[in-house]
This record gives sequence, C-alpha cells and structure tokens, in this order.
Amino acid sequence: MKKILLIEDDADLFALLKYNLEKEGFQMVGAQTGKGAVELCRRERPDLIILDIMLPDSDGLDICKGIRARAELAHIPVIFLTARASETDRIVGLELGANDYIVKPFFVRELVARIKIQFRQVAQPARPMKVGGLELDRTSCRVTLNGEGLALTATEFRLLEFLMSRPGVVFSREQLLDAVWGHDRAVTDRTVDVYILRLRQKIEADASAPGFIRSVRGFGYSFNENLAEAAPAAV
Repeated sequence: MKKILLIEDDADLFALLKYNLEKEGFQMVGAQTGKGAVELCRRERPDLIILDIMLPDSDGLDICKGIRARAELAHIPVIFLTARASETDRIVGLELGANDYIVKPFFVRELVARIKIQFRQVAQPARPMKVGGLELDRTSCRVTLNGEGLALTATEFRLLEFLMSRPGVVFSREQLLDAVWGHDRAVTDRTVDVYILRLRQKIEADASAPGFIRSVRGFGYSFNENLAEAAPAAV
C-alpha cells in the first residue's frame, strides 16, 4: 500500500482528500500545519507528498526545498496543491523540485490520476550517479570510489549529491547553505568551505588539486561535468 503524506491547512479539504484517497487504496498521513513538515516526512517516509504552498505558519516552497535538500527524502515525488495560479508561481514551484503543480479548485479524480502517474514514473529506482570512478547511489545512500565504499556523513552525502546531480552549475556558498543545510541553520559561509575540504579529502586523489569539485574564484563551487575518469584515491 502506497503511503501519501498530505500537508494542507484547510480542514475540510484535508478530510475530503483523506477520505477519497483512502477509498483509492492509499494510506494517508499528514498535518494541517507546515511546522515540522520536513521532520514529519523523515519520520513517515511517504511514497508521495501533497503539499499546499500557502500555509498559515510556513511557506510550502521552503518545505519543498527542505525535502529536496535531504538525501533520504530527495527522491520522493512532491505535488503542489495551491491557489497560486500564475505562470510564474508554476515555474518557481517546478524549478524548486515539485513533480507536479495543481491549482485549486480541482477535481479529486484528476488528482488521483496525477498521483498514479507519479507512481508509474517512480516504479523503477533512481539510477546511481557515476562520474569516472565516483558513484553515488541515492537509494542506498552509499558512495563508492573505484569500487571502494566511502564513509561520508549525512551532510557530506547531501552536499555531494546536490553538486553531483547538477554538473557544471556553479553554486555560491549561500546557495549551497540553503540547499543542503536549509533555512533553519546556525552555520556560516565558512561551513561550506570546511565541508568541501572534507569531501575532497575523501574523494580526490589530491585534495589540493581537486578534479571532482572545482572552485570557481569569486563565485563558489561546481562539480566537474567533464571528468572522464577518477584517479586512484590517495593512500
């Protein structure tokens, strides 16, 4: 039975969706507040998330960013359910990582159909990302280099996954802080440099001459999209 997590502050709509989706054979969990939504997702590990954007205590866009920034949640489909109907709102929502965007009012049968489409699309597990000898498996949260497993912390894994999934894109330290650590953080730009150094010490043959994670002076960091093969890790 597929588990769906619903974050919707309208009590009537929450009850309506819960009733109809349970009739379709889904297990329903959720909340009518955005507070603690990401932790709720981590605790429940749903197969799909339906998320309102305009919550009384939170911004659904920020919640989506928080979900996408966590390796253990990043693969879960997110459907925005919102009254924001402009083209700009749709684009922003999709660019932040939503898989679908449904505008209120809507037909429940359409929502059910779109949910089933998402489940068909994720029927096959996500392929591991591989560049040279470096491989990251989002399903098992495992990283290997030339076939040897690497011991990464959860934050190191999220940082590497974020960069590796967007090769060639240069991210500022502030962008990486928002994506990996989220808004509820007590860290500084220097934190990014520290974690980049730790990653390089684990994945690079020579951390002082990195091949995987490039420094772009004056801008930030980028994952090397042109790296063909990894050199053996330093002993």
